[in-house]
Amino acid sequence: MNIRKITIAGAGTMGYSMAEIFARDGYDVILWNHRRPTLEKARSLIDPSVVPKIAFVTDMAAFKNRDLIIETIVENLGIKQTFLASISSLARDDTLIASNTSGLSINRLSAAVKKPERFIGMHWFNPPTLIPLIEIIKSNQTSDVTARAIYDLALAIHKKPAVLEKDVPGFAGNRLQLAVIREACHMVEEGVISPEGIDAVMKYGIGFRWACLGPMETMDFGGIDIFTHISEYLMQDLANGKGVPKLLEEKFEKGELGVKTGKGFYDYSGDKAKKATEERDKKLKAIYEALYK
Repeated sequence: MNIRKITIAGAGTMGYSMAEIFARDGYDVILWNHRRPTLEKARSLIDPSVVPKIAFVTDMAAFKNRDLIIETIVENLGIKQTFLASISSLARDDTLIASNTSGLSINRLSAAVKKPERFIGMHWFNPPTLIPLIEIIKSNQTSDVTARAIYDLALAIHKKPAVLEKDVPGFAGNRLQLAVIREACHMVEEGVISPEGIDAVMKYGIGFRWACLGPMETMDFGGIDIFTHISEYLMQDLANGKGVPKLLEEKFEKGELGVKTGKGFYDYSGDKAKKATEERDKKLKAIYEALYK
């Protein structure tokens, strides 16, 4: 399928970043939002050299006669279902429709879409301009043609796609991430290690290695026999709680939500949040350029 005309629905961080990426690579891009001020803010945050290549609109005509629509509105199942039902009726029958949901059921979302075989999950990671992964999640009705078209599109914009053949809660990325977070919180709660220590272990050890080797490759290089023997005694001692980790819940109840509130596990008061974000982006860019350019 030849995808050239793309509409992004939602002009938040993910939406305007997607619009910038597609426009930079020469696609015909419309960025839609129901609020004009949100569009104007998005315009101010996009690379000025790319802005003229993007149409910023509030008109629902943005969903007519397009090759692909990517929904990236508020993360609420009911709102997304209503919106998808609306735009799938406006779109051509052969227009592909994708959702950037980070964990809502693709099967449940697809139920709202006219011709659900053309619907798929396309989960980008924040910041999308720096993180190469895109998860592509098939519903029970997604056609192989749709999945292949989105996979090829991700490659065309220099991303690293991974296809999930089944729709599972949290997809693959968040399931792996939350499994690590559960164990990290457990060790801090038990006084085994500090938050700073946990981050050091991940950044300078496991995460450093995982930047170029995934878990399955790590087992191949380390020896599957070694990991089997470690599993025999360690699996039974790992955290296996089914609820929100206590440490996480306490932070949430205090309103200590991280960068957005100026305090989380670390202090982001004053201009510390801005500096921390700049430092994060600098490191992510360096890793990307070292490994993939």
